[in-house]
Amino acid sequence: MIIKLKKFGSTLTSRDDGKEAFAAFKSSLNDVSRQEIVEVDFSGVNTFTPSWGDEFLTPLFELFNDKLNLINTDNYSVQATLKLLEKIQDIKFNIR
Repeated sequence: MIIKLKKFGSTLTSRDDGKEAFAAFKSSLNDVSRQEIVEVDFSGVNTFTPSWGDEFLTPLFELFNDKLNLINTDNYSVQATLKLLEKIQDIKFNIR
């Protein structure tokens, strides 16, 4: 499964919006097996904050752990947020 974050917008900033995005997307995860690779695609995302990321990526990581891959993370805002989330949550994302 590939999750294209740009469908939630190019500016992903608030905690409430991240929580709402995950809640809206969660039902799509019902058909994904725990062995399937899930890729989160950051192309088209200009601004990505720790608040939004924590509400969306942290639950995904809890569900899929090492089966969660993050792709197209070249944007500085995305890179900085991912590093901060890894530190705060004491996790390590698979960044491809």
